[in-house]
Amino acid sequence: MGRILSVANQKGGVGKTTTAINLAVGLAKGGMQTLLVDFDPQCNATSGIGRRPLDSHPLVSQRPLREAIVPTDVPGLELLPGSRSFQDVETMASADSTSSEVLSRHLASGLSSYDYVLIDCPPSLGQLTQTALASSTEVLMPIQCEYFALEGLAQMIEIIRGVMARPDNRLAFGGIVLTMFDHTLELTHEVDREVRDFFGEIVFDSVIPRDVAVAEAPSFGRSVISHSPRTRGARAYVELCMEVLERD
Repeated sequence: MGRILSVANQKGGVGKTTTAINLAVGLAKGGMQTLLVDFDPQCNATSGIGRRPLDSHPLVSQRPLREAIVPTDVPGLELLPGSRSFQDVETMASADSTSSEVLSRHLASGLSSYDYVLIDCPPSLGQLTQTALASSTEVLMPIQCEYFALEGLAQMIEIIRGVMARPDNRLAFGGIVLTMFDHTLELTHEVDREVRDFFGEIVFDSVIPRDVAVAEAPSFGRSVISHSPRTRGARAYVELCMEVLERD
């Protein structure tokens, strides 16, 4: 089995889904068989890659995941779409430990044929995020370069440690990526220094700049790597992909 990365942060608007999409596309373009899993009820990873959400989430229907996985416009990249069904979300987010274990096993059973699996988690600390983490080998956390970047981070780390402490877990801290980096702002550099001082080598060298092309690309159902490959944002995500590959 390859590497399974949960892209997670309980704060919204930090570039979590954008990072999941662009990493998945970059890895696929690098020759890796890659699967993008949309675990977020908002289904932005699904629409951001140019596909429609499903009426029912395949992880709830219990049918083989292979039947629900769809191709994308990027060779080597496939997608397990999300669903906006309230009933499905409630079922998947159930606090019942047995239901969570069944969901985790069902998810894990469909991932063995890929080099890389990227799971876009919801912006929460709830059961959906914990189930994704329990099914992963690594967690990658995007952090926005703004004042409240570290707010609530301790809670997220406690959730990650809790999953890592479970028997038979495979989860490791894959890294932190700084997003929406504006080199003209002193605050951005302060956040950069603070995060690197605290977390050290866990933080990726690559930073994702604040770039209008990164924000525009999802409206076309494409990654910025595919939509605007010569922009600063696209180059930054390519560099991040290279770092992820080097950490294998």
